[in-house]
Order: sequence, then C-alpha cells, then structure tokens
Amino acid sequence: MTAVTTHAGAVSHDMKWHSIDWWKAHQIVNRLQARIVKAIQANRWGKVKTLQRLLTHSFSGKALSVKRVTENQGKNTPGVDQQIWNTPEKKAAAIYALRQYGYKPSPLRRVYIPKSNDKMRPLSIPVMKDRGMQALYLLALDPIAETNGDKNSYGFRKERSAADAIAECFLLFRQKTSAQWVLEGDIKSCFDEISHSWLENNIPMDKSILKKWLKAGFIDKHSFYPTEAGTPQGGIASPTLANLALNGLEDILKKRFSNTFRRNLQNKVHLVRYCDDFIITAVSKQILEQEVKPLVEEFLHHRGLRLSQEKTKITHIERGFDFLGQNVRKYNGKLLIKPSAKSIKMFLEKIRGVIKINKPATAGQLVLKLNPIIKGWANYHCHVVSKKIFNRVDCAIFKSLWQWARRRHPKKSLHWIGRKYFHPSNENKWVFFGQIADKEGDFYEIKLFKASSTPICRHVKIKGEANPYDPAWESYFEKRLGIKMVNRLKGKRKLIHLWKEQKGICPICNQKITVISGWHCHHLIQRVYGGSNNIDNLVLLHPNCHNLVHSQKISVVKLRLTKDV
Repeated sequence: MTAVTTHAGAVSHDMKWHSIDWWKAHQIVNRLQARIVKAIQANRWGKVKTLQRLLTHSFSGKALSVKRVTENQGKNTPGVDQQIWNTPEKKAAAIYALRQYGYKPSPLRRVYIPKSNDKMRPLSIPVMKDRGMQALYLLALDPIAETNGDKNSYGFRKERSAADAIAECFLLFRQKTSAQWVLEGDIKSCFDEISHSWLENNIPMDKSILKKWLKAGFIDKHSFYPTEAGTPQGGIASPTLANLALNGLEDILKKRFSNTFRRNLQNKVHLVRYCDDFIITAVSKQILEQEVKPLVEEFLHHRGLRLSQEKTKITHIERGFDFLGQNVRKYNGKLLIKPSAKSIKMFLEKIRGVIKINKPATAGQLVLKLNPIIKGWANYHCHVVSKKIFNRVDCAIFKSLWQWARRRHPKKSLHWIGRKYFHPSNENKWVFFGQIADKEGDFYEIKLFKASSTPICRHVKIKGEANPYDPAWESYFEKRLGIKMVNRLKGKRKLIHLWKEQKGICPICNQKITVISGWHCHHLIQRVYGGSNNIDNLVLLHPNCHNLVHSQKISVVKLRLTKDV
C-alpha cells in the first residue's frame, strides 16, 4: 500500500520508500526554491520566511533530505547512537521522524583526522536524524546563500569548484598590468570559532532549530563537552553557515576601493575566496598592509573570527603563492599555474602508503586501489600547467611499484619480474597491470592509470552572478553540465552516447545525471535472459533509481517507463 501525500506534506504511516514519486518530489522542492529566489530578488523577506516554512514541513523536502543523507559518502558512518539508515524500511520511517515539534538534537561524536601540518583536525559526526534535519533546512537556506553570496566565493557552493577559483586567479594575474601583490589569508579555526550570537542574529532560518544545532555539544572519549562557539565540521549545513558568515567581504572591499573592481584601474583590489581560504590582490604591499588587512580583521572580528598569523602573509607574484593545491607564479612576467610542491608530495606519500600497506595483495587488487587516487588527483590538476608534473609522478609511482614487485620475488630475475607485472601499451612499454575476477568468476586484465594520459584542458570559469536556483539561468547550467560530462567521460564513447541520447536525464526521476549524482548502467534485458552490452540494451540511471527499478520490477524503455503487471 502506498502513501497518500499532499502538497503540504502529509504522509501516511504505511508509506513505502520505493513507492515515492521522486520526480514529483524534486518538482515540488525545485519550484519552492525558485520562488524563494524570486522573493529575495524582490526583497520580500516575509514571503521568504513563509516559503521556507512550507518547504521544511513538506513531505517532498523530508523525503529528499533522507535520500541525500543515505546516499552520500558518510551514509555508513554512525553518530553517538550507532544507528544508520541502510534499509528501505528505515528510510521510510526516517521521513516521518523528521518532525520539528519536540525536536532535540543529540550530541555529536568527535573524531580526529590528521592535517598536513601534523596537527589533528576535529570532526563532529551528527546522528542520522540530525543529518536529515540539517539537509532539510539546507534545502530552504541554500537558495538564500546562492542569491546573496559573494560573486567570487567558490567553496562548498552548488555548481562551483576550486577550478573556478583558480581560473579567476588566472584572469587576475595574466596581464602585464595586473596586480603584483597578494594577501594570502587564512582564518584561524574558522568552523570552531564563529560567534553563535552572530549566527543566531544573521542566519535567515528558524532560530530555534539553529540554536539547538549550535548548542548540541559533543562527546569525546565518553565525556560530554558543551559548545559555546563555532559550527561543527562534519555537519551537512556547516559549510553553508560558514559561507553565510563570510559573505559581504567582497562588497566591503568594493565600497572601500569603489573604482578598483575593473582590472585596469589603480589599486586593483580583488577577492577570491574558497570558504575560509582566500586571497586579495593589490598593486602594492602598502595597500594590503595598511588598508586591506585591517579592513579584513575588523570584518572577521564582528563574527568572532581572526586571521591565522602563521598562514596569513603578503607575497609578490614573482615569488608565487600556493592556493587550493596550486602554485600561482609569474616567471619573468609569464604567469604559470602548476600543482604545488606540497600537493605533489602529499599525493606521492599517499600512493607509497597504499603500496606499502598492500604488500600481500595481488597486482589486480593493488591497481583497483591506486587507480581512483591517481585519477582523482590528475582530474583536479588537469586544468593547469601539469603535463611535465604528471610524467614525473608517473615515474615515481613506477619506481615504487618496481620495488613492490621485487620484494615479492627476491629470487626472480629482473626480466621475469618485468614480464609478469608490466606490459607494453601504445607508446609506453612499461604499464603495470594485474588480473581481477568479475561477478561471474571470469578473470580480466586491469591496467594502472597513468596521470600523464589525462588531457590538459582549460576550465571555463562560472559567471559570478550565475544562480543554480534561478530558472533564468537554467539553459546556462545545462550547457555547462554537458561540457563537464563529456570531459569527464572522455574515452568512454558508450557512456557519452547514452548520456547525450537521454539528454542527461534519468528516465525514472526525470532529474539530471551528473558527476556528483553518479550513475549506473542498467540492462533493459538482463544478461541472464540473453541481454547484451550493446548501446541499444543500456540506459543510464541514478544509483537509487537503479535499486528502485530492480526492487519494484519496473521495465525501462529509454525515456519512458511502465510497471510490470
């Protein structure tokens, strides 16, 4: 028996997870978010508040919130109650459990992860119910953050990335007449020190819910600790809260240096921010020291924040600076952006650590572990001057794998080891490979991914005023998504063909298939019944929609679907 839902969000208790109409749920939430944007643009904040309440109390909003927290990377990481929502029954019950009346968040579970400076970064993990509530209120808060956000803020924002921030750096420094000095800013313990009173007075959401999140406290080594400041790292809403707290710095600089936001004018003061990491440019060191830095410190002081003295410094572009894993520097007047030495070192240390840990693993198992790491790092740096560095890291990885192979066979000749673990491929005579078994038990060959095989392609920066929640920008984001997916699927002609054939739409929920959402290849006729791997027998679905198809026995016909009788 399926649930009966209304626009206001009522839901019967016998509702089943796979009976939810996801297309309708997305449609309702997207329409409410678009109305919030329009209300903000018209400066009708009373209507914004009404629409936010309607969204946070709707069944569609609650269903999509549960869907999000049960599909992201932390879906199997429990909070202090050790509970996870890993079955359709638990997910369906969770929708009904997301109620505002009587809601009280649980303390967060504190864990620590190592930082690059050998210190430990605290992470606070909420229980699943609190994650669901944060995801629910984020649906109503994020359109405000996007509409009022700084144009050159790129961190933890929909459709924006570090590549956009680096592309803006290129635009700021590429000319001979560009700014020559940079303030490298880093906010000390940004997430841990944001003023609670400032957040409660300035964040446009339900104040009682926000206060409960901020004062939930955390449990570390079986002891409870109250929280008097900060928003916990690890919470779904925390990055958006931090962005909202830091929004406005660009406008303050613009007003103070009102004639400088065209690149060819006198002071050339510009801001590029990625959450709590930022740079500010100027034509002289004196402007940054005497005017810009005090202005930034005053802005942060009102929010309970301060600059990190050890990480904040003023640098000339000829000496270069590191930003988001890239090194930005001019060499005799020519701007080159490359992967930073620190990023290369950390990447190779991670690769060597994986190889060292997997001494007893087979070559195929080792390749399966290394390939995602190498691909991810190469894709991150493929928009800058990286070709020589890619070749260099490939050489370092080869040396580590050669040592791994020699350690396994100390009595074998070098020629024997080379023939066993390395095969020629195209122009490269030494490609590490192994064998792994598929689901049917048949073995097939898998090769190590080469960073140097990643093509270098210039990233097109997003327009500063682009808003993914504003219907006026829909066609703009559709074009960007098409380019992004084709670039990501290069070399996979079958997937590109399917994605274009479906116009990037999942036929089950009618939503976009993106790199973030992921996808599964579904066989229209199952292989056990004689179905082939040809394009005519394949369709791309979201992972959750793929599970829905199999659990509900839905027959998919490209962009149309019917249910078996």
